[in-house]
Amino acid sequence: MSQVDRSPGFASPADVMTRLRELDYLADDAIGLTVYLADRLQKPVLVEGPAGVGKTELARTVAAATGARLIRLQCYEGLDESKALYEWNYKKQLLRIQADQDRESWSDLETDIFSEAFLLPRPLLAAVRAVDPVVLLIDEIDRVEVEAEALMLEVLSDFQVTVPELGTIEATRRPMVFLTSNDTRDLSEALRRRALYLRIDYPSVEREREILLARVEGLSLDLAEQVSLIMRSIRELDLKKAPSISESLDWARTLVLLGIESIGPTDVGETLHVLLKYEADIDRARRRLAGLPTDGPEAAPHIDSFRNPDGRPT
Repeated sequence: MSQVDRSPGFASPADVMTRLRELDYLADDAIGLTVYLADRLQKPVLVEGPAGVGKTELARTVAAATGARLIRLQCYEGLDESKALYEWNYKKQLLRIQADQDRESWSDLETDIFSEAFLLPRPLLAAVRAVDPVVLLIDEIDRVEVEAEALMLEVLSDFQVTVPELGTIEATRRPMVFLTSNDTRDLSEALRRRALYLRIDYPSVEREREILLARVEGLSLDLAEQVSLIMRSIRELDLKKAPSISESLDWARTLVLLGIESIGPTDVGETLHVLLKYEADIDRARRRLAGLPTDGPEAAPHIDSFRNPDGRPT
């Protein structure tokens, strides 16, 4: 295989964190170090964690920070090579056959219709063939079957794709690759060996407050503190779907839009549907914030416990 090169995009882990923060993505030390190593070692990054913690957004922001084009492969059950790697333009091939079937031998015609002109690149092949800077995002890889992971391995190992009719297509410029997983199933050891590992969980209260202040215009420090404390309390519940960071941002924007400066029980009750998407989860959260039992005999902290005596959040 020919040498595959890519100029480094980041000077240091601190450079990663600074440049991502400039785009309102607050990377911690682990993210900064992993992205830097992936950039310098030219290794894919496997990013695992709950849905909505910023895994996909990390790839998008790295692309924006480095001026690279983002190519995204959204994984789903039943994904095959025609959607991940490539497929042939069958309609164009049929037209070519109909137009020249009486004037050319089949061997010549076959060679022609299985040429570059009839090839439809899908995300993996498009990333390998790119000559411009590219970030390849393989999103929610845990949604595909184990067998479908084999489609990714040649790309992740050697940054090449084999098309039987054309041979092996090798990358001339190595893309930066992010794979995300929501932990819905175990990924194969073969895939894990080929990638650096990064875990992103729900943020701490302090970190979520920083994210809220960076991303929500007009949000006060007190309200950001209160929202982040309530988010921590709600995520401790046994929910069908815990609220993501994006939903936390939506809730904070809702509170600002409604002119709410300090969250009271009525405010929570009227806006929880922005945060939670199942009625059972909404009811459980209401009970938690009202100081009522949720699943066990013990009472949960009342919403007023998130404030100091002067009304400020604790």
